[in-house]
Amino acid sequence: MLEQLKTRLRHHRPWRLRTRGREAGVLVALTDCPDPEVVLTLRSRTLSTHQGEVAFPGGKRDPDDLDLLATALREAQEEVGLRDSEVDIIGSLGQVVSKHQLQVTPWVGVIPAELALRPNPGEIDRIFRVPLSFLLDPAQLLRTDQLRWRGQVRFVPAWEYEGEVIWGLTAYVLVELLNVGFDAGFDVNPRPERLNEPE
Repeated sequence: MLEQLKTRLRHHRPWRLRTRGREAGVLVALTDCPDPEVVLTLRSRTLSTHQGEVAFPGGKRDPDDLDLLATALREAQEEVGLRDSEVDIIGSLGQVVSKHQLQVTPWVGVIPAELALRPNPGEIDRIFRVPLSFLLDPAQLLRTDQLRWRGQVRFVPAWEYEGEVIWGLTAYVLVELLNVGFDAGFDVNPRPERLNEPE
């Protein structure tokens, strides 16, 4: 599965926003095994934003970050103890705008399957891994939410895994990963930031 994904990402041209704003980077970490798993976190309920939500390791760009890949890798180390030397970056996905107006760039990387990750208790309540085979199974899709944002209808897929709901921006990034890498065929409307971008 991972070899197919690597090939597809090499030829993928991810969406890039034409406007500039506050930036963030996230890491879509996949385990190196026959049925790869994606690493997700449950954010602490004490945080000021996105408390108690399922998310990828990641966060806002610091002035010292060389680029958004450096942001994603730094945040992954801070949040789950993942060192950049343990990640093989294989590509990126399209930029998306969060509900707090951050321009988020997802980076896809492969990590050893047996690697032990440790949640930073100040930021992360829990780390869990979801098999790609689970996400690719149409029967596992919990629902598709229809939300209105800035006058546009947004369709947000959602899954439930080990009692946690994966939805919103995290689910949207996963859908792009699954569609690009494995022809999953998830039908989602373009996100509003893509509709509103000038040509």
